Amino acid sequence: MSHAEDNEGTRRDFLYYATAGAGAVTAGAAIWPLVNQMNPSADVKALSSILVDVSGVEVGTQISVMFLGKPVFIRRRTQEEIDAARAVELSGLIDTSSENPNKPGTDAADENRTMDEAGEWLVMMGVCTHLGCVPLGDGSGDFNGWFCPCHGSHYDTAGRMRKGPAPQNLHVPVAEFTDATTIKLG
Repeated sequence: MSHAEDNEGTRRDFLYYATAGAGAVTAGAAIWPLVNQMNPSADVKALSSILVDVSGVEVGTQISVMFLGKPVFIRRRTQEEIDAARAVELSGLIDTSSENPNKPGTDAADENRTMDEAGEWLVMMGVCTHLGCVPLGDGSGDFNGWFCPCHGSHYDTAGRMRKGPAPQNLHVPVAEFTDATTIKLG
């Protein structure tokens, strides 16, 4: 084999690698816009967290806000509501999970579903876990919490499923107090 044939092989190898590299770059350039379109848009990113001023929420009342297209109930509970929720035996619950991503892996004890140690602030998604209806609040239902009239699901003062077809407690969103009067959702 002569020196010229070695150079020919090297040039041929270079052409193969250069062609393959150019093809990979071209394929990546063609595929990137398709992949990038699946990323959330700027307006969706902007709504991925919201701040809620709760300074005007009186004890015994609740407000509803929209978060990610769903209602969120923010309730400032009375001492009677807190005591009723904390007196419930966990063995009597349909769903014994807290359904709270802020306290993952915890049971459905009232302390694991509230925002604060005292249990005054309860923040939950206002969506029935049966078929996605919006339950009525302000002491509704058999357990003085929330009631979904569509199919008869009853939730207690901690938003836990107590009676009816719903399989889970009302879910708690990712939430935190940023100061004494502001809750950040998301």
